[in-house]
Amino acid sequence: MTSKNSATLAIRQLKRSDLVAQEIKRLITEKNLSPGDRLPRESELQAQFQVSKGTIREALKALEVQGLVTISTGPSGGGTIAEVPLDRTLQFMQNYLFFQEVTIDDIYTVRQMLEPELAAGAVPHLTEADFEALEHSISCCDPTQSQEDLLTQRREDVNFHDILAAANPNPFLRFTCELINEMIRQLIVFGNRTPQTEHRRFGEANAQFHREIVRSARARDAEGVRVLMQRHMQDAASSVKRMKGRIQGRLILDADTLRRPRVAPAAARRPRKLAVGAP
Repeated sequence: MTSKNSATLAIRQLKRSDLVAQEIKRLITEKNLSPGDRLPRESELQAQFQVSKGTIREALKALEVQGLVTISTGPSGGGTIAEVPLDRTLQFMQNYLFFQEVTIDDIYTVRQMLEPELAAGAVPHLTEADFEALEHSISCCDPTQSQEDLLTQRREDVNFHDILAAANPNPFLRFTCELINEMIRQLIVFGNRTPQTEHRRFGEANAQFHREIVRSARARDAEGVRVLMQRHMQDAASSVKRMKGRIQGRLILDADTLRRPRVAPAAARRPRKLAVGAP
């Protein structure tokens, strides 16, 4: 058990700016601030926490690195609350998984558990705009209809799942599935020797599953959607293994990937311009 003295020592070892950053987080919660809201000016924070200007700026910088705050300079500058982007969250998670041996089997095992529940839970909440986005996604990823290259089609496969995720009201389930989708989109690659016929067969199977899922979802058949998604995930896992999919590097995203713009899933009408992905 941790002694009282060691716990006190741990607290003392925290930098003052880290303590102030924690207090600013508490301030955000207490004032119920939302993304886009401004934090008090630096001078006000300095007076409130009785620390130097340098400490306040260091604390704000730490929050900016975490993605919680954006900082502007100048007379009217200061901190503005920001919503942490999924890319940044994935980067943090990759730091945790950096020395773990995460495999494609691990990722698809979790997908097979979560995606059916995510899709079934989304069914009552899908709007006509969502259905239009889903059908557009199918037309973009189906090799028999799409004029896009096969790699772009595979990215659009994942976008279909993001649209379903955006409609699910469970924020934690939605977040977890979107995070897995982002890992698949950015980190899974296939061997250069994978025949295009395999990609095409994969895409045709995905498009067919997606059509059946949309058909059941339009009928508001949540259980039917759940069963179809279970079959889809099993088939996708087998296909990715057959196509020798692998995780590139040691779960590392390059700076160029993180700079690429994001698109809200439900509003997406074009494939996302990200790294190689699989459904």
